[in-house]
Amino acid sequence: MEVSASKSSILSATVGKKENYLSRLKKNASSHWQLYLFMLLPIIYLLIFKYVPMYGALIAFKNYLPTKGVWGSEWVGLKHFDRFFHSYEFVRIMKNTILLSIYSLFAGFPFPIILALSLNYVNARFFKKTVQMITYAPHFISVVVMVGIILQMMDPRVGLVQTIMKYFGLPTINFMGIPEWFSHVFVWSGIWQNVGFSCIIYLAALAAVDPSLHEAAVVDGANKVQRMWHVDLPGIMPVAVILLIMNTGHVLDIGFEKVLLMQNPLNMSSSEVIDTFVYKVGLASTAINYSYSSAIGLFKSVINLVLLVLVNRIARKLGQTSLW
Repeated sequence: MEVSASKSSILSATVGKKENYLSRLKKNASSHWQLYLFMLLPIIYLLIFKYVPMYGALIAFKNYLPTKGVWGSEWVGLKHFDRFFHSYEFVRIMKNTILLSIYSLFAGFPFPIILALSLNYVNARFFKKTVQMITYAPHFISVVVMVGIILQMMDPRVGLVQTIMKYFGLPTINFMGIPEWFSHVFVWSGIWQNVGFSCIIYLAALAAVDPSLHEAAVVDGANKVQRMWHVDLPGIMPVAVILLIMNTGHVLDIGFEKVLLMQNPLNMSSSEVIDTFVYKVGLASTAINYSYSSAIGLFKSVINLVLLVLVNRIARKLGQTSLW
């Protein structure tokens, strides 16, 4: 009897809390309906473009035929995943994808922080604005135009880079034709394009650092480098950790358009990544296989999710800021 009474009391308390929450939510929504209406637009966007397409992921587990539809196609389970894992392209594609991802992450992560710290201590307003404009501008150039600029600059006959190398007596190098050079050209051109725009976040974080900390450091005799290391870096570290976690969640998302446009038959051995392979199998191939390409794309998304959760947990264990 006592056990049943305790269960009923717990149930009634739970129901009461739920009703109380719903009543408070209804009251809040009625008094601030403009904010809820404003929030409705991004929710609809997420539902239509992020959650509804998940229904199509079912074809990764089927032999999808457009004439039969998603539910009418034959269920094959993990057949397409197993095919990808045992294909001769798997090792090469994963190696290229991981290499470009890790290279881009570790090479590009510190530069926005360094640029933001440097600009934060510039007193000449005109010079500061000029540097910001020059470093921000490449971000707004489209990928197609950016790759065109890269190809023209790297042209082995008339390219600017080759002209400079000839001027100094150095041998010309066909950067886009040697597989070993592809990752370097891809990563450093990406840093050049995005470093200025990425540093905006760190500049905003630096603006939130307590000025009294800098005043105390100056009184103690700290120079600018010491203030950067002991005041600014700890102040922006939570933001840096959050950005690192989010970038890790996209570690296998290299940038399909740029890689595809920079590919050619000479550098294919080092430039073929998951995204370009999915495109070629699912759309550009003469024998289009929607299910196989969907399985590869789903595998990439699962790996990204696992890495995101793992890095977030590690950051939380180390005492830093985490996403959740």
